[in-house]
Amino acid sequence: MSNQFTVACIQNCATPDVQHNIDVCLQMVRRAASQGAQFIATPEYFSGLETSNGMFLPSAYPESIHPVLTAFSEAARQLNVWLLLGSIGITNDDGRISNRSYLLSNAGEITARYDKIHMFDVNLEQGSYRESATISPGSEAVIADIPWARLGLSICYDLRFAALYRTLAKMGAQILTTPAAFTRVTGQAHWHVLQRARAIEHGCFVIAPCQHGELSGGGACYGHSLIIDPWGEVLADAGDGDSIICAELDMAKVEEARNRIPALQHDRSFLSARAPQGLPNELSKMDQSSDGVPMRS
Repeated sequence: MSNQFTVACIQNCATPDVQHNIDVCLQMVRRAASQGAQFIATPEYFSGLETSNGMFLPSAYPESIHPVLTAFSEAARQLNVWLLLGSIGITNDDGRISNRSYLLSNAGEITARYDKIHMFDVNLEQGSYRESATISPGSEAVIADIPWARLGLSICYDLRFAALYRTLAKMGAQILTTPAAFTRVTGQAHWHVLQRARAIEHGCFVIAPCQHGELSGGGACYGHSLIIDPWGEVLADAGDGDSIICAELDMAKVEEARNRIPALQHDRSFLSARAPQGLPNELSKMDQSSDGVPMRS
């Protein structure tokens, strides 16, 4: 198997109409495959998302009957492509929802699942969001293999927690996937710099499909889906609007970047200084090499 392959990001604006979103994204997946893409990634909640009073209300079904899994598994088989479903809503027995990413093989089989760990509970000038009000957080870091490379999976707000990506890279991830529905406000401020930082810190490619446009119920997504190389160079940027971006990844670039700056080999444990009087000193010892996140592959 060659260590070079073509990847694509799908960028859409999800409506409350699940079947409409499926149809639009399947059409874009087919177009990406016709352009030579062998691995295609969709955004977070690409099949349906609404908001209400700062809460996230994704279209959600039990995994066993989820229409997205049925439709996209068949597409993966027909098109002979690997698909990363950035995330879809999965209903749980307790009535809450998991924000779950799926990796589908070119045979249409589910080869990995990842539940978003970090919940987007924030206070912005434009309003507050409380993802944890409706979504159950995950607890495991996940890596998965595709024919060309090893992936480290994440979703949206995870992007702000560098320790997760250190864990993924230490476990052998060469590509970090960061599908998102990043808000327009935070995206304009932080999207590009955080994505490039994750690539540079770990000598990894980053594949970052993101929704764009206004959400039903309020709020807006930033767009600008990205494909970034291990040196931090942006290979493709989708800008705004429905879009498909593609790039060829040469996996030799990962080793090249890590040989130039072998930061993954340079982690060291260290002691924290005593906090000045009156300031909290919750941690007396920090270990950069351990972030306490369980892992599975």
